Amino acid sequence: MTDKVVIITGGSRGIGRAAALKVAARGYKVVVGYASNEAAANEVVAAIEATNGKAIAVKCDVGSEADILALFKAADAFGPLGALVNNAGIVGPSIRVEDMTAERINRMMTVNVTGSMLCAREAVKRMSTKHGAKGGVIVNLSSVAAKLGSPNTYVDYAASKGAIDSFTVGLAQEVAAEGIRVVGIRPGLIDTEIHASGGEPDRAHRLAHNVPMKRVGTADEIANAIVWLLSDEASYITSSILDVSGGR
Repeated sequence: MTDKVVIITGGSRGIGRAAALKVAARGYKVVVGYASNEAAANEVVAAIEATNGKAIAVKCDVGSEADILALFKAADAFGPLGALVNNAGIVGPSIRVEDMTAERINRMMTVNVTGSMLCAREAVKRMSTKHGAKGGVIVNLSSVAAKLGSPNTYVDYAASKGAIDSFTVGLAQEVAAEGIRVVGIRPGLIDTEIHASGGEPDRAHRLAHNVPMKRVGTADEIANAIVWLLSDEASYITSSILDVSGGR
């Protein structure tokens, strides 16, 4: 693929981890962004280096602009930026809108929306031909929740991912003539730890019967889509959002 750098936010676990391992195997130098689990991030780096890849781990809560700037500064020292995977995101415990606090909603939007937009801002500065660079790819992780709305569960999360869908389309058209492709992926029910962080570790398997394929997806299946969208095989694809959801 390339010897350029890819930044993967939320790269220490789940989809981010799977993507980091797969893109490293295809020649990218990987910057593994992690919010708190340093041990998990270091394990991803070690796994990449064990197969002669190159990676570094950088602490970054994407809810903090200062952390985002530090993340990209570290990436600058690692090599020219070729791609960004906006993967970091949070959910909250299942709750109805009438019981939500402003604090919860603001945190959800700050991490899932503002964080992704600020990361994209920094990536565009480094990849756009307008700024003397050679282009690149931004992959934004959305969710099928953006289409389903997640009633009685987390409408705020669904709304944040709806914002990511709109942002993907708009940014893609904004930078399409500057060598940057911007695409999105909407995962469905995926077997990752994000459900545990929302208080329902068994959620994906419990709802699998609602999926036309009658099973949950894996982090590797999402990572495969990320790798393809980053590759030259997807060179004429921008402003598109790919559902990887088993038909849901």
